[in-house]
Amino acid sequence: MLCYISRIHIFASLASLLVFLGGIYIYLGHSTPSSSICPDNGWRIGDPTMQTGICNCWRIGELTMQTGLKYAQPSTQNGRTDVNSVTNWNAPLVWEGTFDPVVIDAIYKKMDPRVAVVVFAVGKYTRFLKGFLESGEKYFLVDFRVTYYIFTDHEQDVPKIKLGKGRNISVVTIPSAKRWQEVVLGRMKWTTITIEEQIRNESDYLYMMDIDSVFHSRFGAESLSQLSAVLHRGYYKNRPRDQFPYERRPKSKAYIPIDEGDYYYTAAVWGGYLEDMYKLVKYCYTQSEEDAKNGIEAVWQEESHLNKYLLYNKPTKVLSPEYLWSDYDSIPEDIKVVRISQLVKNYAEVRPNGGR
Repeated sequence: MLCYISRIHIFASLASLLVFLGGIYIYLGHSTPSSSICPDNGWRIGDPTMQTGICNCWRIGELTMQTGLKYAQPSTQNGRTDVNSVTNWNAPLVWEGTFDPVVIDAIYKKMDPRVAVVVFAVGKYTRFLKGFLESGEKYFLVDFRVTYYIFTDHEQDVPKIKLGKGRNISVVTIPSAKRWQEVVLGRMKWTTITIEEQIRNESDYLYMMDIDSVFHSRFGAESLSQLSAVLHRGYYKNRPRDQFPYERRPKSKAYIPIDEGDYYYTAAVWGGYLEDMYKLVKYCYTQSEEDAKNGIEAVWQEESHLNKYLLYNKPTKVLSPEYLWSDYDSIPEDIKVVRISQLVKNYAEVRPNGGR
C-alpha cells in the first residue's frame, strides 16, 4: 500500500514539474503550436473543406528589421505639407515622401508573401501584355515572389518574358466577350472562381490591375495592407462628395446617397490579403448579378460596387494617384512620381463593341 502511494506521489511530482517547466518555456518567449482563427473562407492547412485546421492566412507581422541597416533619420517636424497623409479613420494615405523604401524593403522582404497579380487581356488587349509585364519586372515589388495571372481568350498571344527569381506567369483561359462591359463584369466572376480553384493555394496577397498600363517607377511593399485602395486621379482633390461618380440610382445595389462618401477609388488597381480580396471580389460579382436580375447595370460596373463596399468597409491603406495615373492627363505638382499609368489608346478600335 505504501509503495502504491509513493508511486502516485512520484507521478504527481513529475507532472507538476513538467507543467512548471512548460510555463517557464512559454514565459521566456517560446510558443506552443495552436490552431488560429481564419476569416470566413480562409484557407486552412489539411482541410479541403476549409472548416477546421490550422490557418495558413498570411498577415503582416511584426515590423522588425536587421541590425546595422543605414537609412535617413525620420523626422517629426519635416515632411509633406502639400497633401494629407492620413485618413479620418487613421489609415495611412501613401505619397512619395511619406515612407523610406530602404526601411520598407528591410521589413517586408523578411515576411516573404506570395503575391498574385490578376490582369485580363481579352481580345485586342493582349497587345498590352508585353509592356505591362516587362515594366512590372523592372518596378513592381522587385525581389518579392510574384505570379501574374493572365486571364485571356488568346493564350497563344501571351508573350515570353524574362522573369526574375521567384516570379511566374499563370495563364487562365476564359471565353471571348462581345461587349467591353462583359469583360469588366466578367473580371469579378472569373477571379472569384479562380481564387477558389487555384489562386488560394498559391498566393497570400492579391492585386487586381488593368492590363493597359505601364509601370514607370517603384511600386513597392509600402502599398501592402489588409485592404489597399487607390484614389482616382480625376476626383482626389477639390471635389465635393456629391460630385463623385457614384451610382446614384436607388434601384442598384451600388447605390450611395448624395450626402455620403469618403473618396472615389479606381477599380484599375486595388489589393489586399488574399481572403479579404476574395470577399470583396465576390461581393462585386454577386451585387452585379443582383443588379442584372433587376434589369440594371451600375454606372461604372464593378468600380461602382467597389466604391460602395469601401465606403462601409474602410480600406486599411489608401494609395495616392501616384499608384495609377493616366497618360491622358498632365502631371500636377503634388504627384512627385508616377508609379504606374494607363496608356492612351483608341477605345473604338481595341474594345469589342467599339467602345460603346
